[in-house]
Amino acid sequence: QELRPKSLDIRQEELGDMVEKEMASTSEAIEDAVRRIEEMMSQARNESSGVKLEVNERILNSCTDLMKAIRLLVMTSTHLQKEIVESGRGAATTQEFYAKNSRWTEGLISASKAVGWGATQLVESADRVVLHTGKYEELIVCSHEIAASTAQLVAASKVKAEKSSRNLGRLQECSRNVNEMAANVVASTKSGQEQIEEKDTMDFSGMSLIKLKKEEMETQVKVLELEKRLEGERVRLGELRKQHYALAGAYDAAEDGEAKPAPAPRRGILKKPPLAQKP
Repeated sequence: QELRPKSLDIRQEELGDMVEKEMASTSEAIEDAVRRIEEMMSQARNESSGVKLEVNERILNSCTDLMKAIRLLVMTSTHLQKEIVESGRGAATTQEFYAKNSRWTEGLISASKAVGWGATQLVESADRVVLHTGKYEELIVCSHEIAASTAQLVAASKVKAEKSSRNLGRLQECSRNVNEMAANVVASTKSGQEQIEEKDTMDFSGMSLIKLKKEEMETQVKVLELEKRLEGERVRLGELRKQHYALAGAYDAAEDGEAKPAPAPRRGILKKPPLAQKP
């Protein structure tokens, strides 16, 4: 007892409190996101009409459905977490259980933070899209991030749950529902983007032959510039992922006390797509 670090007891209390605080914080972030979406819906109805209003309503409705699915998932995850602690702690206190299983606890905290952060980012992206100051692609990326973070939360909870647990079955069902709602956000965003772009398509009927040729050449230049930028961004994404894997490998090695090889990055994303045939 004398040789034990004095900070260990504080660590136990911190871990126990942090799990509850993060779960509560995530729930609060989701509730706030739902309120903000309702406010955006009201604002969109007052400030837009026609196709833009239709697109905004469809996107915001899909975001609301996603937030409701996430809220149910977090609630179910909290119930499962309590079940795991009660069945596994024995005579130990809740704080001692969390400290004894510190790596699992930290994974749970990290997953909960990721879900709350993803919900907040989704709302901010939706707000910018409705105000026409953001990009539709941001909303799509946020939806993918939410699906990934909820999968992380389910995986963290599943590690110590009994296979026959009803709460685990409910959590997996909630996760599938979140994935479905996230896919709906992506679909409504893409269809809305296509509608807006079709509406804003230029009319070339009044242009002279010389003007058309000039526009065509300028567009070809833009295409080449975008292709070069795309190639550069793919390389950058690959390097970011390699660094991410390297840091994740170092973290695992520090936790386990031994080195682990970092997983090789996926090469498919770095492959340059075939260029469109130019006239």
